[in-house]
Amino acid sequence: MPTTEMELKGEFEVTGWDEKPYHEAGGEKLTRASVTQKFSGAIEGDGSVEWLMCYRPDGTADFVGLQRIEATIDGRSGTVVVRSVGIFDGEKAIGGWNVVDGSATGDLAGATGSGDFEAPMGGTPKFRLELALADA
Repeated sequence: MPTTEMELKGEFEVTGWDEKPYHEAGGEKLTRASVTQKFSGAIEGDGSVEWLMCYRPDGTADFVGLQRIEATIDGRSGTVVVRSVGIFDGEKAIGGWNVVDGSATGDLAGATGSGDFEAPMGGTPKFRLELALADA
């Protein structure tokens, strides 16, 4: 089936952050954060993500997460789940995105792609996603 490939760019706002530690010992801290977001730009909609994070004594961290985005993309509505792995260097979080195969629903069903995001502390988080959608 023919596909349309597009590079999507925009911003997101963190609308909720609930982080709790589940292990602390010897300078390491493991946490889980439930986060909600509002996307704007080439993706218009809402996101929710569960982050697992490992903080080091210097405040930097590694994180992994699954993020569900319910949005309109190029006039098509639906949901997509992205897998994310990244780092927090003490000033900004940088992560990669990969669309989870078979996770997209609605008009976005069959979507594939990858991208990244950068979220500076106190600044506006930005994203980029190269997405392939089946032609309607």
